[in-house]
Amino acid sequence: MKKYDITALGECLIDFTPAGVSPAGMLLFERNPGGAPANMLVCASNMGRRVAFIGKVGTDMQGQFLRDTIRQAGVDTSSLMMTDDYFTTLAFVTIDDRGERSFAFARKPGADTQLTADELDMELLRGTGIFHIGSLSMTNEPIRTTTVAAIEAAKKAGAMISYDPNYRPLLWNSKEAAQVQIRSLLPYVDLIKISDDECEITTGYADPKAAAQDLRAQGISCVVITLGAKGAYLSANQGECLVGGYHSETVMDTTGAGDAFWGAFLSRISESGQHVRALTLDQLRACGDFACAAASLCVEKRGGIPAMPSRERVERLCRRAV
Repeated sequence: MKKYDITALGECLIDFTPAGVSPAGMLLFERNPGGAPANMLVCASNMGRRVAFIGKVGTDMQGQFLRDTIRQAGVDTSSLMMTDDYFTTLAFVTIDDRGERSFAFARKPGADTQLTADELDMELLRGTGIFHIGSLSMTNEPIRTTTVAAIEAAKKAGAMISYDPNYRPLLWNSKEAAQVQIRSLLPYVDLIKISDDECEITTGYADPKAAAQDLRAQGISCVVITLGAKGAYLSANQGECLVGGYHSETVMDTTGAGDAFWGAFLSRISESGQHVRALTLDQLRACGDFACAAASLCVEKRGGIPAMPSRERVERLCRRAV
C-alpha cells in the first residue's frame, strides 16, 4: 500500500503575478505555479514530510509545467491526472502596496474541476495519515462529488481530515451557494484553518472566537484562525491560545502565506505521530509558532510555490525568537 504523511486533493494552477511594466507601459505578469493545496504540499515536503497530490491539469504547457514543478519539489504526482479536453486553470493576481491580493480567474471550466470519482486512487487515500481539501473543490461538478468520495474513503481508513475553506467569491455563483457548500464539509473535519475574513462565510460569525466556538461545537478537534501579521488564534479540545506572528523583513506578496502556515502546521502534527486530539495545548502552540514563522518567510517572495520556505529557514527564525 502507498503510504504518505499528507495527501491533498484540489487545484494546481498558474498564478500570473505582476512583475513590473514593459517599455510600452504595459503591466507584465510572471508565471508562478500555485493553487492552495499544491502550495501547502510543497511547504510540507520542504519540512520533510512524504506528500502526494490528487487533481487534474490540462496537457497544455501550463499543466506540464505544474506537474514538473511540484514533482521536483518532492510531491508525488502519480494521481495528478492530465486531460486534453480542458485547459489548466489560470489566476491573474493584482497586488496592492500592502502586498494584499485580488484575483481574476480563467476557469470556465478549468481542468481541476473535471476530476471524476472513478479517477481516484483508493489505495493512496487509504494509506495517508492526513487528507487535506479546500472549498474550491466544491464549486463545480464533477469535482464536488469526487471530493466527498475521497474524504469518505480517507476518513474510513483512519486519516485525519484537514480543511482550508479558502473563499474566493469570483468562483461561486453566489455567497449563499458558497456558504452551503463550504459548510457541507465541516462534519468530516478534524482540523481546520480559516483566515479572520473567512469566519463569517464558514460559520455565520465574524468574530474569530465565536467562529471557533461554533466550529468546535460541530466536532472539529482543532480550529486555527489566521490573523495576518498578528499571528493565529488556536482553539482545541485542550484549550485555546493566541500565537504571535513573526516580523517579515519585507512584504512582497501575501500569496501562499496561509498555505505555508498550514503546510508547516500539518507537518508538525504529522511528525508527532499522534491524532491532533491527543496533543497537549503546549504542543499545539508549538505547531502554531512554527507555522507563523513559515508564513512570515513566505510573504517575502513573490508567488505561491516559489515562496514556500525551507525547514532550515523556519527553524532558524524560530530559534532567533526564543
